[in-house]
Amino acid sequence: MASAEKISIEVAYARPEEQVILKLDVAPDTSIQQAIEQSGMLDRFPEIDAGTLKAGIFGKLKKLTQTLQQGDRVEIYRPLIADPKQVRKERAAAGKHMKKGGGSLDRTS
Repeated sequence: MASAEKISIEVAYARPEEQVILKLDVAPDTSIQQAIEQSGMLDRFPEIDAGTLKAGIFGKLKKLTQTLQQGDRVEIYRPLIADPKQVRKERAAAGKHMKKGGGSLDRTS
């Protein structure tokens, strides 16, 4: 009867305007890739490219072949709009500097 046991996981995907977290019960030997396929996220969000898919568990990038554990939350990552390193290089080339400390405080009161 051990083969009929399931583990509970979540599969999450977010767009700027919409976030979806689906709860699934899957076999204990289920991989990240299999969980994503079983969740229906690839059909629901056609912009997710199964060929270049990046995913992780609780914010840490993992291989799609990683086996899931009870309570894991699989997160499907969207591609970056801009490369952070390139943005910093462009800012430096333009002579713009980021301020340290997050801004100024007016303490005249």
